[in-house]
Amino acid sequence: MLRFEMIAIAALAAGTAAVSQPVTVQERRQAEVDRGFALANVRCAACHAVTANAASPNPESPSFEDIANRKGLSSATLRQYLRDAHNYPDAMQFRIDRSQVRDLSAYIVTLKRSGYKPAI
Repeated sequence: MLRFEMIAIAALAAGTAAVSQPVTVQERRQAEVDRGFALANVRCAACHAVTANAASPNPESPSFEDIANRKGLSSATLRQYLRDAHNYPDAMQFRIDRSQVRDLSAYIVTLKRSGYKPAI
């Protein structure tokens, strides 16, 4: 029985150490991108093309790729836009929680491409 208890304690210690290990900046950033992509598919895809090389279902809604490649766009300017523009329920019938803004902007900026040219 002592051997089993020692194995259990060792397993518990290893599991605790794995959980308590700090998450790297890259892992945290990838988690934001992943959550942003999931959010885009659930909440945005009815109007916007949310992946590269796609057309938006609503012609008045720019694709995320077009948004990402606008001159001067940064994650910070995009977050500001998302906080402001999409919080007018009368105009867009859409609200985005402040907690989701960072994730969505993290995903959208992954669509930025050097030499990007919008579709005509």
